[in-house]
Amino acid sequence: MASERLEKILAFAGRHGGLVATRDVENLGLPRTYLYRLCEKGRLTKIGHGLYSLPEPAATEHLTLAEVGKRVPKSVICLVSALSFHGITTQVPHEVWIAVQRGSWRPDFDYPPLNVTRVSEPAFSFGVETHRLSGVAVNIYSPAKTVADCFKFRNKVGLDVVIEGLREVWRTRKATMDELVRAAEMCRVSRVMRPYLESIT
Repeated sequence: MASERLEKILAFAGRHGGLVATRDVENLGLPRTYLYRLCEKGRLTKIGHGLYSLPEPAATEHLTLAEVGKRVPKSVICLVSALSFHGITTQVPHEVWIAVQRGSWRPDFDYPPLNVTRVSEPAFSFGVETHRLSGVAVNIYSPAKTVADCFKFRNKVGLDVVIEGLREVWRTRKATMDELVRAAEMCRVSRVMRPYLESIT
């Protein structure tokens, strides 16, 4: 019976990108002690507080985004991480950049490392896309919203990164001018973005 329950947990992890959280096990009606037992057997690896993975999960460049999406489901991948996801930057983020709604709980865990930005409504909910990564639904800002956000937080990400993102989103046609203008208005950076938008057309 115990072995069947252990396999049930492993099967769940297999269906969800190799990841399983303590609350997932509790939702299955199983005690969290089974997670410790699987770790002792080398069949799971603890990668953070309350989060475990199969020892060799399917290789994917977006695994860390899936982990954050699972642990902080109300967050949105933003700024440099969103630029990287959409393929419109040469930057390789060493932390996961996320937006959380102003006034909400600030995530605090060791892995993956986070760079948290607080955003007020309605900008927080604007331009959110949901992508399935390793079986996990992850919220990520659209290319246009990501570029506008980068202009808004240009002191945080660096103007060179911002300009590269704008040029690449236009070169790859991942956003239309109308989408960029609307995102700029939502993020209240129309005046800042206007000369840059004029330069790429």
